[in-house]
Amino acid sequence: MESLTARLDRPIVLVGLMGAGKSTVGRRLARRLGLPFIDSDVAIEEANGGQTTAEIFERYGEPAFRDGERRVVARLIDGTVRVIATGGGAFVDPDTRALLNQKAVTVWLDAPVRVLAERTARRNNRPMLKVGDPEEILARLAEARRHAYAEAHIRIVSGTGAHGTVVEDVMKAVGEWLKR
Repeated sequence: MESLTARLDRPIVLVGLMGAGKSTVGRRLARRLGLPFIDSDVAIEEANGGQTTAEIFERYGEPAFRDGERRVVARLIDGTVRVIATGGGAFVDPDTRALLNQKAVTVWLDAPVRVLAERTARRNNRPMLKVGDPEEILARLAEARRHAYAEAHIRIVSGTGAHGTVVEDVMKAVGEWLKR
């Protein structure tokens, strides 16, 4: 792992739908690589005086949330080699996506909708899933965002398997990407 860490000259940024495992995999990946980890949603909450992402979303609406998210993500890509987990919608913004693809190794964690629905049902902190059937909403989001996520440098398909396996897959894929 030291050789992979030594070869990194930019952050690794995990993108994908809510419930794909970005935060969990990101923490484990950072630990394995001996790198700092940051969750962009936590950074957004800190930048907004401790308001949760759900509160920001509800109080100011999605457009204002996305604008703040774009600014926070741009600040996180400062050249520090680390692992960053983004919110599910961050990579959908064309400017954010271009910035991340220019200054980071972007990794799309792609999981089936049924897995996403099961994982997101465990916590009630997803503002976009509060009105309607969560699985239907996730299916629509998956379809609408697929083209954006597909622009990530690397795609890792995950499912019900162990997060450790996904971490290993990410490390292997990043190592291969760095050889390009």
